[in-house]
Amino acid sequence: MSPSKSSRWCGLSVKKPKRKPTRSLFPLKKNSISRSYSWLKVLQAQDDVVNKMKESAAKELLNVSRDHHVYKNLLKDLVIQSLLRLKEPSVLLRCRKEDLNLVEDVLDSAAKEYAEKANVHVPEIVVDKDVYLPPAPSHHNPHDLHCSGGVVLASHDGKIVFENTLDARLDVVFRNKLPHIRKQLFGQVAV
Repeated sequence: MSPSKSSRWCGLSVKKPKRKPTRSLFPLKKNSISRSYSWLKVLQAQDDVVNKMKESAAKELLNVSRDHHVYKNLLKDLVIQSLLRLKEPSVLLRCRKEDLNLVEDVLDSAAKEYAEKANVHVPEIVVDKDVYLPPAPSHHNPHDLHCSGGVVLASHDGKIVFENTLDARLDVVFRNKLPHIRKQLFGQVAV
């Protein structure tokens, strides 16, 4: 029997379908991969710019605690805000060791102002003198734990904690404003 395009089986003729030449998908895949890689490079560059902005803002936070008069008022406002959020009759306050004197100076007035605003009794505020927030970042160990300033208040049982540090506030603002920042810097294309 000679090989042909048709085969005979029980007297029936069945034709094999002709194969169409296939195009290689490799050029399409290569082009798609190249575009994806380029887009990833663009996104990485955008992310680097945004992260540098955040690092710059974090460095500026250090200047806030250098002006003691302004920083003292800010600490008072942070304590009041924390008390308003916690709404507890007794709280534990932590601050940086270098801020301890400033915090103690504003505690009484902050507690009284909170009591007036919330129409409650003046809360008991215990300053934790055993555990402090980390110090400001240094050039020697930039990757160590650090705190640019502010306070952390907790309920007496420790179940409710309100972190009102400058670094935490920067993180919250940055996270909330990130879409707007990206849109302003990179336009509608940014993801």
